[in-house]
Order: sequence, then structure tokens, then C-alpha cells
Amino acid sequence: MIHEDRIELNNRFIEVFELLKGRGDIILNDRNGKGIGDFADKILGNRAYGHIIRAFLNPKDKRVIDYRQARILCQEYGVNESFLIDGMGTPFGFEVPKNRSASDAYTPQGNILYTSVQAFAGSGADVGSASPENNHFFSVPGLRGSGLVAFPIDGRSMEPVISDGDTLICREIGGLNEIKDNEIYAIKSNGTLWVKYVQRVTNNNGKVTSLRMISANNLEYQPFTEEVNEATSLYKVIRRISDI
Repeated sequence: MIHEDRIELNNRFIEVFELLKGRGDIILNDRNGKGIGDFADKILGNRAYGHIIRAFLNPKDKRVIDYRQARILCQEYGVNESFLIDGMGTPFGFEVPKNRSASDAYTPQGNILYTSVQAFAGSGADVGSASPENNHFFSVPGLRGSGLVAFPIDGRSMEPVISDGDTLICREIGGLNEIKDNEIYAIKSNGTLWVKYVQRVTNNNGKVTSLRMISANNLEYQPFTEEVNEATSLYKVIRRISDI
């Protein structure tokens, strides 16, 4: 039985797919890199899986997109993850970008999304106050590629390694198997965001089922364990910026 959250995720996927078609990022019968096969190759890893994409797009079909595939879509096409995964905000973070004509001037925005911690968490008591105007892009020399997000730290649990008011830059990782024990990650799950040293907790089959969260300020903040699942987002902390 498909859970209701997966059905809602798939409905948002259908909405995003239609918007990408409208932008010209997807052209169904195109043979120059924008066809349904090209889309399937990026999202599912196989050009021959166009029929699966079409199944996702058919509300009467029982097959629906999963969270891992949805995150790949966000990375490949610049879709707002908070919208697609959590149903918060708009598909592209702000208004839907318009197609550029050849005469349009292009000003690079940067490759790192700076946002509030509430907006990054995706939901929660304070997310309604996190407006899209608080999000913008910037760049840092030496940090390239996609999947980068930055947000300010509010709290002292990671002192002296990370201080209250610091800004962290993180890069999303593909899954639990990429986690290295005793390194610092941002973990986003069910509208809550933690920044901790983490250790994997596995079951008898070696599958990661939980993460042990450890604060640098361990005199005031005790370790705890949090269950993880396919909806958990994982980000490796790669840079700390003070006095931004």
C-alpha cells in the first residue's frame, strides 16, 4: 500500500514536471538532450526507463516517485527541495523563472542557497514566518557544484567547534551509506534540523536505522539517537563562516 505522503509527493512531482515542460527544460520527443529518455536517465539512471516516468505522471498508475529520486530531480533541475519533498513554498523557491531570450543579460547568482534555518528545515512552528525574500544565492571561492545550502546557527550545542551566529555551508549527500562516523552533518527530518557529530546505528542486517547525535558541547547537551528513513535529508558540513 502506498502511503499518503508518497502520493502527495508524486502529485507535486507531476506539477513540477509540467512546469519544466513549460520552461523548455523537458521536450517529450526531443533527441538533443531534453527528451523523456534523457530525463529518465538523470532521475532513474537509465534512458530506457521513460515508461516509468510516464507511469509516475499517470494519476491512475500505482507507481510513484520516491524521495531519493525526487532529491535527484531537485539537484538536476534546480527545483526547490522544500516544495517537492515537504510541500512548503513554491517549486522554484521564488516565482517560476521565465525563459531567457538570446538578448537577455545574465547575471550569475551564485551556487549556494542562503536561507533561514526554519525554511531549510522545511516545516515547523516558525516556518510560516520564513519568507522567500530571505533566501538568496551567493558564491565562495573554491566551492563549486550544486546541492549547496547555507544557513545561520542559532544555539551553543556545537561550541567551541561551531559558534552561535556562525553560518554553515553544507552539501547534500546521496544517502546513509555515505556518512562517515564522527564527522559533522546537518540532518533534516520531519521539519527538524540538527547539526551534530553523527555515528551510524545499524540493525542485525547491517542496515542503518538510526543516527547517534553528539554535540561538541557535551557537558550541557547529552547525546541522543534519532531514527532515519527515506525522507531524511543528509548534508555534509563543509565550511564554517563567522561574522558573515
